Amino acid sequence: MDTSLIHNLMWTTIIVVLIFDYTNGFHDASNIVGSIIASRAMTPIQSVIVVAVFEMLGPFLAGTAVANTIGKFITLNDLPPNISIVVLLWGLFGAIFWNLLTWWVGLPSSSSHALVGGLAGAVIVAAGTDHVLWGFKELAEHGKFTGVTKVFLSLILSPILGFVIGYIFNNIIGFILTPFTPKVNTWLKRFQYISAASLAFSHGSNDAQKSMGIITLCLVLGGSLPTFEVPTWVILACAICITMGIMSGGWRIVRTIGFGIYKVRPQHAFAAQLTAGSLIFGAALWGAPVSTTHIASSAIMGVGTSEKPKAVRWAKASEIVSTWVITIPGSGAVSALTYWIFATIAY
Repeated sequence: MDTSLIHNLMWTTIIVVLIFDYTNGFHDASNIVGSIIASRAMTPIQSVIVVAVFEMLGPFLAGTAVANTIGKFITLNDLPPNISIVVLLWGLFGAIFWNLLTWWVGLPSSSSHALVGGLAGAVIVAAGTDHVLWGFKELAEHGKFTGVTKVFLSLILSPILGFVIGYIFNNIIGFILTPFTPKVNTWLKRFQYISAASLAFSHGSNDAQKSMGIITLCLVLGGSLPTFEVPTWVILACAICITMGIMSGGWRIVRTIGFGIYKVRPQHAFAAQLTAGSLIFGAALWGAPVSTTHIASSAIMGVGTSEKPKAVRWAKASEIVSTWVITIPGSGAVSALTYWIFATIAY
């Protein structure tokens, strides 16, 4: 087999992964800075600078549990290296296409689940369902969530927990602030430098690992790595690309996150950021590739419901929920179709 062809395919796919990593940051910027800007705690430039610094630190300090989940939920080792790498490439195409499509129409869909759907769609068409680690057997026999079952558990639980914890946090903060005058908002805006930094750190610790996992898998399939261990240069490259995406910013979605769900004031932004940051970082330690979009959106809904349920724009919320439901099958269908077209033409 032509090793130079495999080598070129491998590096082409790695570049595409880094492009996806960039679009992930670009797409998710609004989820991190939307409530900060809406509450007027920072200007857009200030928020992006603070977020970028801590986004960069996240991938280096949170381990590689999420990378292991993403990199091992599909198995392609029994395919020829050139075919297995092409499958990854078209799976990534589906995820990138979905990210750009939902950004264009201003809907905060999940980059995490677009990636899972895109990869699963390409793998199923190319190699069959047995090449996806569904995790049902491991769950039935050992009570352990792995592969797709872990991803779906996070898909189901993350928005629920975001809503509930946001609701609780806002009530607790509101109770604490009862004796204070409205001047306390000045301090709440300052506290958001801390909460926003923690949210950015959590996002980097979870989302960058998804790209790290795919690049490491690509290196293994291409014969450049003997075992699945994330190299330091991969961590650095993914950290840089996702941070560059954050700094570019998907500003179309800022209106949805910051203004389209609930009228966010400093207390609400602080509560929502604490909720999202703690949940995302906890998921990173467990190895669950959760969606920043899901958690940030549902946290704001929970915060708004705790104070004035009728003021929550539920029509926009239902619009967001519909994108959650269709993201995995949508990105999966795109990658499956494009791989099928490619295979039909090429073979």
